[in-house]
Amino acid sequence: MDSSSIFKEEFIANCCYRLDENIRMVNIALDKITEEQVWQRPNASLNSIGNLILHLCGNMTQYGISSLKETKDTRDRDTEFSAEGGLTKAELINRLKDNVIKVKAVFNEIAIDRFLAKKQVQGFTFSGIGNCIHVVEHFSYHTGQIAFWVKLLNNKPLGFYDGQNLNAKNKNSC
Repeated sequence: MDSSSIFKEEFIANCCYRLDENIRMVNIALDKITEEQVWQRPNASLNSIGNLILHLCGNMTQYGISSLKETKDTRDRDTEFSAEGGLTKAELINRLKDNVIKVKAVFNEIAIDRFLAKKQVQGFTFSGIGNCIHVVEHFSYHTGQIAFWVKLLNNKPLGFYDGQNLNAKNKNSC
C-alpha cells in the first residue's frame, strides 16, 4: 500500500471515529430529555435540539455527500431552523445515524483525487479533505451545543466518559 493510500485510510478512519463519537454523545444527551424538551427553544434567537439535529443532517448531506459525490445539492437550510416539531427523539436520532452511515460510506468510497480536488460548497471553496474536516468539526460543534443545552435543562452531568480516566498521562513511545 502506498503512502497516499495509508494516509487516506488513517484520515478516514479518524473522521469516522469522530462521527461515531458524536452520535454516541447526542444519543446519551437525547436519552436525558423529554419529547417536549427536544423542540424547546431557550429563547427566540436560539435553536431547539431538534433544529440542531435537522441542521446537522442537512449540513452532512450538503458537504459530506452531495459535494463529495458531485451530485445535486437539494438542501433546504431554512427548513432545518424553522421546524417546530413533527419528529420524535427516536426519529431524530435515527435520521442522524442514517446520515452518518451515508457520509462514512462516501468518505470510504471516493477516490484520492476527489480528496484533493476543490469544489464550491455553500459559497466556500474546499477540497474533499476540507469537506471531511468540516463535516466532523461542524458535528462536534453542535454536539457541544446539544450537550450544553441538556445540562442546562437537567443540571446534571451527561457522563459521556464515565469509567474513563481522563486524567491519564500521555504515554511516550521513546
